[in-house]
Amino acid sequence: MKLQTGLIHIYTGDGKGKTTAAIGQGLRASGNDLSVYMVQFLKSSNTGELRALEKVENFSIFRFERPRGFFWTLSDEEKAELQEDIDKAMEFISSVITNSDCDVLILDEIMGAISNNLVCSEELASLLKSKPEAMEIILTGRNAPENLIEISDYVSVITPLKHPFESGIPARKGIEY
Repeated sequence: MKLQTGLIHIYTGDGKGKTTAAIGQGLRASGNDLSVYMVQFLKSSNTGELRALEKVENFSIFRFERPRGFFWTLSDEEKAELQEDIDKAMEFISSVITNSDCDVLILDEIMGAISNNLVCSEELASLLKSKPEAMEIILTGRNAPENLIEISDYVSVITPLKHPFESGIPARKGIEY
């Protein structure tokens, strides 16, 4: 099966579940024999979804970043290294789009890379506009820029009404990561 018309999705907002929603869409696509690539930004630790998705046919995860702390904890030298890693990821994404290497392309936490001035939203918008007709693209992360919202077909804003962190419950393995 191939898609006839691929669209662009955004999962954004301050709530939990943006990556989970994108993975769910990817699993649905994979279950229908579509190939899924997920490129993760600003994530270098081992997570439950990585281990689970290794077992799923047609679903490949790509990470270009070396393990390091959160962006705001990085030295200038580490930020320069991170920029190099992000540039490699963007070159890969450009190649995937140009060569139609997958049916569904997930750019997980791309909005975080944009917010930290590691990816230019105008360049990303231009790249998205050049996507093959039959490729579905999903973007995740907080603070989606207006120019990306404008060119997207689906935009879901995930807003927290209540979160256990507010009650002092830390992130739990298997639930939050």
